[in-house]
Amino acid sequence: MRCPFCGNVDTQVKDSRPAEDNVAIRRRRFCPACGGRFTTYERVQLRDLVVVKTSGRREDFDRAKLERSIRIAMQKRPIDPERIDQMISGIVRRLESLGDTDIPSKVIGEIVMETLARIDTVAYVRFASVYKNFQAADDFDKFVSELRPGTVEE
Repeated sequence: MRCPFCGNVDTQVKDSRPAEDNVAIRRRRFCPACGGRFTTYERVQLRDLVVVKTSGRREDFDRAKLERSIRIAMQKRPIDPERIDQMISGIVRRLESLGDTDIPSKVIGEIVMETLARIDTVAYVRFASVYKNFQAADDFDKFVSELRPGTVEE
């Protein structure tokens, strides 16, 4: 593993342990050249996924991008970081098990929305505001009114 500080390719593993409910391995590494310490995670990847955007453009699936968007939606919410990691791993496993390597971005968005709705309503609304491209306060109002049970539109 290349050192992120000096670029040395001969780094040493100092400690390994299971992470994210035993679906990843967390490794603490040390660079003998510069003395830098860093952490890497090793995960099983069943297949290389490709995201098909609504414009038709294709790009490699990026777990880090998914994680960033979910963590932004969950920011300052009372959710354990370990729970967020489990949720992200569950979403990725679900995407990998769909059976196709080409996944429409709409499918990813719907799976994330469905998962967030079960965990935290505020994070769900935050994610939806970006995913559904809310433009005005009325968009929020309409979306939130659909969440409330027993609300009837006139």
